[in-house]
Amino acid sequence: MAYRADDDYDYLFKVVLIGDSGVGKSNLLSRFTRDEFSLESKSTIGVEFATRSIRVEDKVIKAQIWDTAGQERYRAITSAYYRGAVGALVVYDITRHVTFENIERWLKELRDHTDSNIVIMLVGNKADLRHLRAINTEDAKEFSEKENAFFMETSALESMNVENAFTEVLTQIYRVVSRKSLEAGDDPADLPKGQTINVGTKDDVSAVKKAGCCSS
Repeated sequence: MAYRADDDYDYLFKVVLIGDSGVGKSNLLSRFTRDEFSLESKSTIGVEFATRSIRVEDKVIKAQIWDTAGQERYRAITSAYYRGAVGALVVYDITRHVTFENIERWLKELRDHTDSNIVIMLVGNKADLRHLRAINTEDAKEFSEKENAFFMETSALESMNVENAFTEVLTQIYRVVSRKSLEAGDDPADLPKGQTINVGTKDDVSAVKKAGCCSS
């Protein structure tokens, strides 16, 4: 649901979805951006992204969410994929223990390619399959605290917590940005339009929208 014209936003934040193949990254993306879910979804090949704008406090934040194949053979895309990301959802499947075990490797790769300020949320997806649960919620919560990450269990199928997970990540990114502005002595409300917000240092693509740049 766009609050204003599609090109009218205050901040643009790039968020990446990572995790093993088949954990439901693409369905989380389609549920959040289009409110769609497909039981027939095929493995993502390469990279795709979708956008959606939400309101945080009095700002319109446009999220550009990137989804990639979780398979090893597409690993060559990593640095371009991570470049400029200021938030990440690291996804596992609550019914497949190996997808949770691999989170550590995904986190290492993420941190190798992004700025230390990146907002990370651990997401246990497929929470609707309660009878097949293989990962205890408390264990996952404990792990996320140790890794200094947020944590949420979601179900793209039942649309449970999907909105909350993305909104929380975007809100936390906005807080990091506001805090950096305050530390720099800027009033976040007075940030000049068009100024790039350096949440990260590695070729940051997330930026504040230029005023009037896109009027036809």
